[in-house]
Amino acid sequence: MGRALVAVGSVAVLAATAACKAQPMGTEGTDGQGRSPVHVEIPQATPGSGGGTPGAAPAAPAAVLWKRGDSGPGVRELQARLRQVAWLFDGPTGSYDDLTEKAVQGFQGKRGLPRTGAVDAVTWQRLRQMTHEPGKWELYLMGGQPAAAPDARCLTGRVLCISKESRTLRWMIDGRTVSTMAVRFGSQPTPTRDGVFSVYWKSRHHVSTLYDSPMPYAMFFSGGQAVHFSYDFAARGYSGGSHGCVNVRDENAIAALFSQVRTGDKVVVYR
Repeated sequence: MGRALVAVGSVAVLAATAACKAQPMGTEGTDGQGRSPVHVEIPQATPGSGGGTPGAAPAAPAAVLWKRGDSGPGVRELQARLRQVAWLFDGPTGSYDDLTEKAVQGFQGKRGLPRTGAVDAVTWQRLRQMTHEPGKWELYLMGGQPAAAPDARCLTGRVLCISKESRTLRWMIDGRTVSTMAVRFGSQPTPTRDGVFSVYWKSRHHVSTLYDSPMPYAMFFSGGQAVHFSYDFAARGYSGGSHGCVNVRDENAIAALFSQVRTGDKVVVYR
């Protein structure tokens, strides 16, 4: 009788022990006699959770800072930095155009980032790490900078008011600014003269006899120095220079200016 009770107790212990063994669902014992009486379900990652915490929401995409159609100083800095790493050759203009979008896509693809063409925080951080803070004339390489305050000598009469500090020309009549445009000046060996002058000759299709180079819309004010349109300035921006003349980059702007300026109008060149 005692032996029987021991046997029964041993069988119960074995059964309880066997019942606690976990086996994945859908598997059978090695003898093919069915599933284990107890199974444990292991939590599975939910779709889109990236294998993280079960049920966790997907990580939010990086915030977009600038995209096509945007404009402003931030876009101008972006373009200047893209130029530093040779992904953009035009500008900076301050306007996020198709060329800027393609440049951003190229930069992103080269570095394994999503090729969205829009600048998010991740793209911007990577670009900043690879470039230096742009200087003023990197930001305004092709013009677009604000004009300096006019010199006091520009506030009366009809005046071409030219600031070397801001590299701009204001066309002013009786203290009112009619138009403003970016200009560049002579290099160190042939500087543009400072002072007060007057337009003494206009030549629409002028060609320099000294340098054999075109000087369209030339308005001469001091010897051979003139305000005129420059193809080189239009193409290269401030990376070039003149032989003493005041170069204008915008052909449409100087064409309109040429039609308004008269012989005898004042020219003020100041720092």
